[in-house]
Amino acid sequence: MRVKHEAISRALGVLLIAGLMGALGACGGDVAEDDGRLRVVTTIGMITDVVERVGGDRVSVEGLMGPGIDPHLYKASAGDVRRLANADLVFYNGLHLEAAMADVLAQMDGRTRTRAVTDGIDRSLLLTPPEFEGAWDPHVWSDVTLWMSAVEVVRETLTEVDPEGEEGYRERARAYLEELEALDAWVHREVERVPDSLRVLVTAHDAFHYFGRAYGFEVRGLQGLSTATEAGTGDVQELATFITRRGIPALFIETSIPPRNIEAVREAARAQGAVVEIGGSLFSDAMGDPGTDEGTYPGMVRSNVRTIVDALAGDGGAQ
Repeated sequence: MRVKHEAISRALGVLLIAGLMGALGACGGDVAEDDGRLRVVTTIGMITDVVERVGGDRVSVEGLMGPGIDPHLYKASAGDVRRLANADLVFYNGLHLEAAMADVLAQMDGRTRTRAVTDGIDRSLLLTPPEFEGAWDPHVWSDVTLWMSAVEVVRETLTEVDPEGEEGYRERARAYLEELEALDAWVHREVERVPDSLRVLVTAHDAFHYFGRAYGFEVRGLQGLSTATEAGTGDVQELATFITRRGIPALFIETSIPPRNIEAVREAARAQGAVVEIGGSLFSDAMGDPGTDEGTYPGMVRSNVRTIVDALAGDGGAQ
């Protein structure tokens, strides 16, 4: 009965979205004044950063999900649907990251051009967690080299839509890719400060497996790939036992997820005799505030690495 109810609710949601988009198409919606720039809508902040860097002054970018927003659970509002309908181009992550927006993005087909920035990644490089059979891990930005593919996809797509801006898109993408190459090298140097035995990253959900593979960390997340998955008491106790057995000195909360579950893990580990602290907050599915270093993709990566190294290295931390 529950499955049938959910299917009916989903179908009604699709019909409502289709009706709203049809009405917007008929009346034009809240059409912004045309200033000659491409109107681009993005989902997560990491994509917004790429489009702003590559697009320059030829694009007007509006991101739907700001600091502290969980994309796994985010549902499009009527205002979001208007923004999407009025856009020239929509960039999203894909790989089921924006799961609650899937119906809206599907309804965009044929109305506004949409592109998943992960389309350019060789599928053999994607992780396939056993608990999500048939699905890939969407958190590719935690590996800087994989996220460089998103820059290429944005450059290619902007050029296809606006061929007159090709030279500028190419030059800005080249400069950004060089910056990301340097960033990746910096991450590799800094994580060397953490002893091999302590290279274990414990977080609220499994958002850092690409980071772990790229930079040599074992990753343990309490809630699995999606924050829609609830962690039970058994999960908390199992993770606490792992932390105690391995002597892990710190675990980390995430800025887009309430800290209560990780705090429960810490208390459970302490009850087992472990000496463990909250090592700080990591940016997993959302970046920092606009206008701050953490409000950019490179700055977000630097902040995460410094937080991880400071908490686990015990030698003065990252530089």
